[in-house]
Amino acid sequence: MAEHGKAIVTGASGAVGSALTDYLTATGWEVVAWDRTAVSPTDPVDMESYLQFEFPDALFHLAIATQPTGLSNESWAINVEWSETLARLSRQQGIQFVFTSSVMVFTDDARGPFTVASAADATEGYGYEKRVAEERVLAVNPRAVVARLGWQIGDAPGSNNMIDFFEQQMAEHGQIRASRRWYPATSFVQDTAVALTRLTDNGRGLFLLDSNKQWTFYEIATALNEKHGNRWQIVPTDDFVYDQRMIDERARMPSLQDRLPTLP
Repeated sequence: MAEHGKAIVTGASGAVGSALTDYLTATGWEVVAWDRTAVSPTDPVDMESYLQFEFPDALFHLAIATQPTGLSNESWAINVEWSETLARLSRQQGIQFVFTSSVMVFTDDARGPFTVASAADATEGYGYEKRVAEERVLAVNPRAVVARLGWQIGDAPGSNNMIDFFEQQMAEHGQIRASRRWYPATSFVQDTAVALTRLTDNGRGLFLLDSNKQWTFYEIATALNEKHGNRWQIVPTDDFVYDQRMIDERARMPSLQDRLPTLP
């Protein structure tokens, strides 16, 4: 597809959606944010007409069920059925479809680090819905991109990212407990936005977007604390043992150390 085109973004106001919208706009894309109050995520006819009217080159589907709207079985309808419908409509209309999934398709009992060959094992909740959505998206649209994301790191609180978690923990507990035995899947949100955009260029299938090459949550939290003026109290623990990292060289994710040079 063309280097610059028109993109529709669902979930445009979220952490990744905001960064993606900013990056797309800065690199010459025309961006349209999907308004769920104007175009129902449960009405296929409405969605089809909307896509035909906007005629985008790419559709980035980042939205999840976050705020109750009164839909029956809302979480499943938004996370699974909406994703499947958009994937099918995108295939029919020749639109590049990029769907963001999550490392949460793996449970805490799974053995990482994970690759594209690792079998997702979530059987309930958000992780299971994302797992089913992945399967359905690729079943109805083999040319779709499914991008699994880890915990996003933003520049400030205000969206669902690691900095928000730090601020919340400080407000509630006066400290941040960080395990030296947990290797989280995580990336800076700006790097995720770049990678998602890059995947519109001949990408298809499953990709894993993770910038953590080798660092524990304690090491990452300490480096972030230094970056932000040592504003938090980081306490090392060994109470969570898990290698959640995702390995996929095709995704070309930069290392966390590029933005956190004090990482060991």
